[in-house]
Amino acid sequence: MSVEVASQKTVPDAAPQGLDVRAVRLDFPALHQEIHGHPLVYLDNAASAQKPQAVIDALVKGYSKSYSNVHRGVHTLSQRATDDYEQARSTARAFLGAEKDEEIVFVRGTSEAINLVAWSFARPRLGPGDQVLISHMEHHSNIVPWQMVCEDSGAELVVAPIDDRGQLDLEAFKTLLSAKTKMVSLVHISNALGTINPVKEVVAAAHEKGIPVMLDGAQAAPHGAVDVQALGCDFYAISSHKLFGPTGIGALYGRYEHLESMRPYQGGGEMIRYVSFDKTEYNVPPHRFEAGTPNIVGAIGMAAAMDYVTGLGFAEIVTHEAALLDYAHQRLSAIPQVRLIGTAEHKASVVSFTIDGAHPHDIGTILDHQGIAVRAGHHCAQPIMDRFGLPATARASFAFYNTLDEVDRLADGVGKVIDMFC
Repeated sequence: MSVEVASQKTVPDAAPQGLDVRAVRLDFPALHQEIHGHPLVYLDNAASAQKPQAVIDALVKGYSKSYSNVHRGVHTLSQRATDDYEQARSTARAFLGAEKDEEIVFVRGTSEAINLVAWSFARPRLGPGDQVLISHMEHHSNIVPWQMVCEDSGAELVVAPIDDRGQLDLEAFKTLLSAKTKMVSLVHISNALGTINPVKEVVAAAHEKGIPVMLDGAQAAPHGAVDVQALGCDFYAISSHKLFGPTGIGALYGRYEHLESMRPYQGGGEMIRYVSFDKTEYNVPPHRFEAGTPNIVGAIGMAAAMDYVTGLGFAEIVTHEAALLDYAHQRLSAIPQVRLIGTAEHKASVVSFTIDGAHPHDIGTILDHQGIAVRAGHHCAQPIMDRFGLPATARASFAFYNTLDEVDRLADGVGKVIDMFC
């Protein structure tokens, strides 16, 4: 497989070997604090992950030692900043397995990446009678941009169904592929359910009919090695802040022939070769899509996060997170009042749940008073909530720095919620 992430296996008797979690936790300053008098248990990683000291140091160095605008200056600081910024692009290329640096566009995050592809690549190719195919488990960021371009073009947004375990109905998906389908956009791993989609098979099925595929990799990149060439996708998007890096930066992989054919998403400086009042000549990719002064230090920080995660080893991360996921499923499913939402055969380390008689917001508040940070709400995935007949869920999402003891803290905290409401 081109991505290996945690899925349900057996419940461990002890912490798995291979990843020195105690040493890893020392790298994350934010983990060593108390919330309401309790040691912090941070289980909101699917929303945004904490930052290792290596990333913080890279940000400080970027602003204090080598900051200047890039690509324009001939002085030393500008050249230094440009070198660091473009090295970050090379790091992102290697991290995603792209063929060349020019296939990596720096964006604000996955949302902007999807909007860029929707408007610059898909919109010119869409017209009345055409279709864009997504799934029922998409994040709003992979729904709303496609609704917008469909409304603008007269195309139709088509939604592939999911089953009661939160798994893509692959056969139904393949049936929906037709001559009308001009674009497929699918989440790699669901942020609300943890479901790992069979994206390689999806890409192959779409490409058999000549349909390009965009993958939302925001949740996949932190949990396993991604190889866009092995997946065969046309576009792949990630967000730094979910990958233990800074906010406001992300990366879009696009096949170079696609990027070369696309009009710019925004106009301004940097994305041009020549400007006159009569005509503007656009720059080559990826600079064509990076109008204005970029998030220079953010890109450097994201590269530091990629280096950090890669240095830990994805095999070790996968093993550890699989143990956390399995143990959390065991502990929470043993509580009669708890209902797990999303029980796909192949899952990443996300556990969404409800408690009979308790609203998810109350669950989140009571857990917070015990120092346990979870997310409560619709997780920017309201169609999923509607699919399961729910207004919201509580969601615990794990990272490689979480421990089995923290899973116990979560289960004990849920017990206290039940004591109060049930």
